[in-house]
Amino acid sequence: MQDATASAADKSSKNTVQSLAKGFRILEAFTAREPELTMADVARRCGMDNATAFRFLNTLVDIGYVERVPNSRLFRLSFKVLDLGFNAIARSDLRTRARPILRQLVGEVNEAASIGVLEGADVIYAERIQAGLTRLGVDIRIGSRVPAYSTAVGHAILAWLPEETQIQVLEAQPRERLTDTTVTELPAILERLAAVRACGYALSNQETVSGLFVIAAPVLDADGVPLAALSVAAPALNTSLSAFEAATAVPLVAAAAELSKALQTTGGYTSPQPLAPRPAGRAAPVVP
Repeated sequence: MQDATASAADKSSKNTVQSLAKGFRILEAFTAREPELTMADVARRCGMDNATAFRFLNTLVDIGYVERVPNSRLFRLSFKVLDLGFNAIARSDLRTRARPILRQLVGEVNEAASIGVLEGADVIYAERIQAGLTRLGVDIRIGSRVPAYSTAVGHAILAWLPEETQIQVLEAQPRERLTDTTVTELPAILERLAAVRACGYALSNQETVSGLFVIAAPVLDADGVPLAALSVAAPALNTSLSAFEAATAVPLVAAAAELSKALQTTGGYTSPQPLAPRPAGRAAPVVP
């Protein structure tokens, strides 16, 4: 029996790339509580000497998963690491869980509903339930990419990330004006993200596509980390922005909370903190 166990261990060892395992241990050394570490910190946490830690950190810097903190001896994870997590969230399991909730939401608001995840500086749509939106010539399909800086979905996700990460994502690509109402100035976007977090959802007034209102609410894990965002879109010619918000905000936030709870059964998620309702009289942040 011991020989069989030893043989299995030997086989497992032969099939394991130790250097790759060490690289992931270094990534795991960075935490939300201590996001910036020195080389010595990393070496100590990973049980390796400084020279080995130095080589691995330099490699991770070269391929973009770790970056040096300017004017210091510290290292931190880059936003590229988020790609791995958000790509995992965008798996078919998320779509399976989201689809019935999106269908129910479409039935309530009679407008198109979607779920998107953040990948790099873009939002990728993982699922979409149509409600006549193609009549505007808007054909956002599963897998479509749009810039996070200009979308309600992007704002709903970014608002629940640390400001440092927000800046990294927003600075990763040129912020061009896609329509007359697109906000491109970094300070204005950051101010808006703070307001989005305060009210619980993001509202877009034709900022990515002219003639289209969009509202989005985040799907959060137990620690308040955004996994994705649900959105509803409606043609601007059919309604006013205030009427659109009044008709969609409550069912949208409820749907996002329902999906958060549903995800408890996949990937070890626990019940997220409920989204705070918007205080009376406070409008969602939006470009006029």
